[in-house]
Amino acid sequence: MALRARALYDFRSENPGEISLREHEVLSLCSEQDIEGWLEGVNSRGDRGLFPASYVQVIRAAEPPPPARYANLPAGGFEPLPPPAAFKPAAQQPPPAAAPEPFPLPSAAAAGYPFPPAPYGGSYQPSQGSDDDWDDDWDDSSTVADEPGALGSSYPDYEAAGGGASGRYRLSTRSELSLGSRGGGGGGHPAGHPHPPGSGGSSGGAKSSATVSRNLNRFSTFVKSGGEAFVLGEASGFVKDGDKLCVVLGPRGPEWQENPYPFQCSIEDPTKQTKFKGMKSYIAYKLVPSHTGQQVHRRYKHFDWLYGRLAEKFPVISVPHLPEKQATGRFEEDFISKRRKGLAWWMDHMCSHPVLAQCDAFQHFLTCPSTDEKAWKQGKRKAEKDEMVGANFFLTISVPTGPGASLDLQEVESQVDGFKAFTKKMDESALQLNHTANEFARKQVTGFKKEYQKVGHSFKCLSQAFELDQQAFSAGLNQAIAFTAEAYDAIGDLFADQPRQDLDPVMDLLALYQGHLANFPDIIHVQKGALTKVKESKRHVEEGKMELQKAEGIQERCNIISFATLAEINHFHKIRVRDFKSQMQHFLQQQILFFQKVTQKLEEALHKYDSV
Repeated sequence: MALRARALYDFRSENPGEISLREHEVLSLCSEQDIEGWLEGVNSRGDRGLFPASYVQVIRAAEPPPPARYANLPAGGFEPLPPPAAFKPAAQQPPPAAAPEPFPLPSAAAAGYPFPPAPYGGSYQPSQGSDDDWDDDWDDSSTVADEPGALGSSYPDYEAAGGGASGRYRLSTRSELSLGSRGGGGGGHPAGHPHPPGSGGSSGGAKSSATVSRNLNRFSTFVKSGGEAFVLGEASGFVKDGDKLCVVLGPRGPEWQENPYPFQCSIEDPTKQTKFKGMKSYIAYKLVPSHTGQQVHRRYKHFDWLYGRLAEKFPVISVPHLPEKQATGRFEEDFISKRRKGLAWWMDHMCSHPVLAQCDAFQHFLTCPSTDEKAWKQGKRKAEKDEMVGANFFLTISVPTGPGASLDLQEVESQVDGFKAFTKKMDESALQLNHTANEFARKQVTGFKKEYQKVGHSFKCLSQAFELDQQAFSAGLNQAIAFTAEAYDAIGDLFADQPRQDLDPVMDLLALYQGHLANFPDIIHVQKGALTKVKESKRHVEEGKMELQKAEGIQERCNIISFATLAEINHFHKIRVRDFKSQMQHFLQQQILFFQKVTQKLEEALHKYDSV
């Protein structure tokens, strides 16, 4: 029987992804497990979305459904059902606001949070069984989600609430910029839990009582990345000198500080290897970093693990996407060659990024000996238990200070909006070029080759017809025509082979940049969310509801996110110019070489007629 719940109060949706409720309405639940106080379900009008868990009561036992139309309710309304033993209010009234409502901890997950939140951005998916399966020597039961208080990104520490809240958890670190007053008997409310009607809440007129509200949509990138917690001053942690990421002012604005020890890494010699006495096969790639000179071997699953760690750790950095996975044909020569080229582009962008290139997880990936399984697992666990993720990641960013180092928020917003329009247009153009190049390559491999060879065959037929003439003076002409036929046949082969030389590299580059372009909407969303909080705090100050010092703290933390976002945008433009300049030069050089080969074949055929 499907899970159902009855609405206790009216709720009006205010954000995308939410649905409205009517009092006494019966809803179908997608899951009984709430996520930070929100449930997902379908209302009586067929709308699917999120709504506050505190606004509904889960129906535990079978009961007759209410009338289909609420307009036909009996005058006295519905008699409320007996509530579950764990929840027995005296009457059907909104929950009291005498104390902050803690996060409910389901009994099935008493040891920690019910499940880890999805990785930032939602774009990363772990390896599927169909592509380079994970092996026993890689899978440990110990992951970052298993550690107490390690919830993936946003909130690192949870502790048991005091008083009568046994078995319930609340955030252990809260700043003064939280939801509601902390003094007296005023009731606070956890993040993402709207107050039910009549539950009170902070509404005092004191200047310090106003706070910057939290996003109701707890699934937004701004929330999941930890950006909201950081801007509201809830991030706390010790930042070691080696973890600091510096943004400096360059000629084009904020930039990531250059890597003082730049390096490159080649990816060569993909080889098929086996394990478990030949029961399992896989492809290993040889990596040779220039700064160590020591070769290591890595499988695709190793790349996939690294990508997952970096995508979670760096919410405002565009981690390049890996080449796509493939369920079948993983050991075919063409697929292996194409994947190696894609991984080479990926590695080039990783080594070129001032922040990603120096990341501990990436360095461990490049330098840990392939044969030292113990050292690999130690480095892997260390990366997975990194505390400088989510909201704490923003603590590691060091930005310029002093005169001339401040950012104008309106100018920042204008630059980000301009870049957003740029990425949208570039994405459309990249898709169009990729489609055109793909179609042209297909024509060259099949259509053009076939047509040129058809011409060659026709010349060959003519030559064979002329050979029926046994006159000696016509032998030279026959040979020349036969050579022309061979030339056109060879030109057809040149057309079929040419896309590997010029169009395929262009499409490989476009695929890499389409991954970058898919990352930036989430990066921009984090920065936009921070700007929204600044505007809200300024409005509170103007209305006399918030102290200036609190608003300045919010703006200072927003500036850190803005500096990082602009630095990432500048880095993107820098490598974009470098890559497309190099690739277009290569494309045109290969086109010239191709037509020179075609011309050479035609000239050789032409010279055969000189002696006729």
